Amino acid sequence: MKVTVVGAGNVGATVANVLAVKNFCSEVVLIDIKEGVSEGKAMDIMQTAHMLNFDTTVVGATSPVDAPDYSATAGSDVVVVTSGMPRKPGMSREDLIGVNAKIVKGVVDQALKHSPNAIFIIISNPMDAMTYLTLKDSKLPRNRVLGQGGMLDSSRFRYFLSKALQKAGYPATPTDIDGTVIGGHSDKTMVPLVSLATYRGIPITQLLSKEEVDDAVAQTKVGGATLTKLLGTSAWYAPGAAAAAMVEAIALDAKKLIPCCVALDGEYGEKDLCIGVPVILGKNGMEKIVEYKLEGDEKAKFAESVAAARDTNSKLGDALK
Repeated sequence: MKVTVVGAGNVGATVANVLAVKNFCSEVVLIDIKEGVSEGKAMDIMQTAHMLNFDTTVVGATSPVDAPDYSATAGSDVVVVTSGMPRKPGMSREDLIGVNAKIVKGVVDQALKHSPNAIFIIISNPMDAMTYLTLKDSKLPRNRVLGQGGMLDSSRFRYFLSKALQKAGYPATPTDIDGTVIGGHSDKTMVPLVSLATYRGIPITQLLSKEEVDDAVAQTKVGGATLTKLLGTSAWYAPGAAAAAMVEAIALDAKKLIPCCVALDGEYGEKDLCIGVPVILGKNGMEKIVEYKLEGDEKAKFAESVAAARDTNSKLGDALK
């Protein structure tokens, strides 16, 4: 298994580091436009190999903007795209659409030249729109184009539910919680599914008041913005780990149920957009979309999320040509 991570910033370097430590890849290539950055971070990661007991080879490569060179990535099975401008305090993910569309399109085009059979995982924001752009521009089958958002948002949902449970007197940790977020990877339109959230099999709604649950949902939705305000830039540990977990499910053909951004073709009554839904991930990428039976408020919120995703896609403009 050879994996390329495009972008050696905080998120990309974290993806590469987690992949190395998990020790299921033969090679991880970290590539960036800034000379020396990916090479330095790859070397730094490799110098932990003895201490952390892994055999993965991590290499760095530079691909200048004016003379792209993706030769080091040739033959990659999975390509993780983190390239683009990160959020700054006060910015929404959608604010990045203009600058990041051009970057992501160029990256995918270059990566495909050297790895025509690769599965792509898109992290760059606005992620749903960038995943849609990748699908349309590359003309790849939809099983090979995935967006990382749902797993990250679901992990944040579990974290905030565990904090609420702790306050209520339960010894909960995020690993005790089952919780899923679908819809767009957006502060306003993601849909934490309260109806399916449980603590060791017990519905969350039996243990927490409506106000406590609503607060956890609200904190989940602004989870990324909260971290951006605290850090001065986008988060990286959880986004990087989420992408690495998706790569692992593909590499090991794990058939894991993971919420991902994928293209819908009739599922959930929608077509021609990419949005977060539960997906079985395996060696072929997206192997099956699982359709939850949405009702009431959750069904309405998912419809709103779909409408918002379509609106953001309409702003891609010339990038889709």
